[in-house]
Amino acid sequence: SLFVATTRLEISPPPTIKASCKRFKEALDDAKKTVELKPDWPKGYSRLGAASVGLGELEDAVNWYKRGLEFDPTNEQLTSALKGVESDIKAMGSGLHGLGNLGNMFKNPALWGWIASNPQTSSYLQDQSFVQMIQNVQNDPSTLQSYLQDPRMMQVFSMCLNAMSGKQPGQEDAGEEGGCCSGGDCCAPPPAEPEPKPAKPEPVPESTPELSSDEKAEKDAKEKAQAEKQLGNAAYKKKDFDTALKHYTTAMELDIKDISYLTNRAAVYFEMGKYDECIKDCDTAAEKGPALRADYKMIARALTRKGNALRKKGDLEGAMKVYKKSLTEHRNADTLKRLNDVEKEIKLKKEEEYINMDLCNEEKDKGNGFFKESKFPEAVKCYTEALKRGPPSRNDEAYKLYSNRSACYTKLGALPEAVKDADKCIELKPDFAKGYSRKGTAQFFMKEFDKAMETYKLGLEQDANNDELKAGLQKCIQKINMGNSGMLSEEEQKERQAHAMADPEIQGILSDPVMRQVLQDFQENPKAAQQHASNPTIMAKIQKLVNAGIVRMA
Repeated sequence: SLFVATTRLEISPPPTIKASCKRFKEALDDAKKTVELKPDWPKGYSRLGAASVGLGELEDAVNWYKRGLEFDPTNEQLTSALKGVESDIKAMGSGLHGLGNLGNMFKNPALWGWIASNPQTSSYLQDQSFVQMIQNVQNDPSTLQSYLQDPRMMQVFSMCLNAMSGKQPGQEDAGEEGGCCSGGDCCAPPPAEPEPKPAKPEPVPESTPELSSDEKAEKDAKEKAQAEKQLGNAAYKKKDFDTALKHYTTAMELDIKDISYLTNRAAVYFEMGKYDECIKDCDTAAEKGPALRADYKMIARALTRKGNALRKKGDLEGAMKVYKKSLTEHRNADTLKRLNDVEKEIKLKKEEEYINMDLCNEEKDKGNGFFKESKFPEAVKCYTEALKRGPPSRNDEAYKLYSNRSACYTKLGALPEAVKDADKCIELKPDFAKGYSRKGTAQFFMKEFDKAMETYKLGLEQDANNDELKAGLQKCIQKINMGNSGMLSEEEQKERQAHAMADPEIQGILSDPVMRQVLQDFQENPKAAQQHASNPTIMAKIQKLVNAGIVRMA
């Protein structure tokens, strides 16, 4: 609350100047928090100014008082405090230094009366050394700072600050407790009331109920268990697992209601490679946790640790199930990653166990037989099974299976699948001309003559004398020329353009503002078109559009 945030300034000064400065710093921090919570409360700025004065930061104090006056220009406390600090700054500029100008407060004739009338300070007058300190400061105000180490002098200094702000010595702010430790500006009183209300008695703190002998014993056991846990943690960090094990076991015996000792001991067993013991402790923690109302994160941690142990033992299926159960308790990113990893391991393990090159060759031969009989669905099924039995990682001729299945997909009209298998074939065996032929054929039937032409050209770079690739290339060129001459059927032309418009490269060319202007110039501005024709980059893009059937050259 605002009250709590500002009352630290009201605490009596500590016994040394060092402690006092520490209290001023705390007061400044609390006052800043007050202003942050309620920026338009003038008293908050009064607190900031007073704390700054206590720290000797007079320029900061002036700024705080001025900011407070922006919210309440008629505030007498802020006005009086501002004048006082500005006077101090002027005095310092005229030759005084340190707290010298503030020491002038001790020249007030009423000082001795204030000290004598205050029950907290009246006894100081019986000490001749204290009287001598006051007289020294009255004679030379600049010596004040050297005496502030004395708590009695600090108390009198605080009383003088109160008097400067218009507060009678010993007077307190209404609604708050204690005197001021940092200076009177923050503690200036509210307008005088006709009859001051009597101070409210401080609330009597509630007495702590006395613990029974059983409760005391339980409390002591918990504290000892925590101490053992800390010793176990230290040993664990040093990889002294035997010692850590002993401490965690002792902690468990002292406090059976805390499952963290179990999970920690399970971690030690895991590091020691004792996975069965680790799993046993994790199971116990997971079973006891709900009845003991343990944190669900702690239960999830125990399950994850069990999953790790099962994974180390090679029980991937068991680990997967436990990880999933852990995620139902608490969705943790680390556990989720472990689940994904173990699922991949399971998949790879199953694939490895399924590999059998003899069966792979059998399925390949079956597929070839079905292909010759034009039973393409059956052939696809056999080639797929052959790839599972002999994947590329274990079969150097897997590319042939992809090539054969691509041919089947083409026969079935599943042209995108045919292109995909042909790409895989080319990836595995870049110098295998048949892969390019399979891909080019599928693209040709998709009316993507420009793409098919590029595929055949790439194939010819691998095998320049391949008749199948040469024939495919000639067919593509012929179709492109027929399209430019308007000799394709309307249906073929529409299908060709539809495929082209789905090509991201074609889309990028057509959406380019520069290319759109170029195309318009070719239609309307022959002179500009002639300039564009000399640019090889532009002409390559136009040729791409021509080959795709998007534009026609006259």
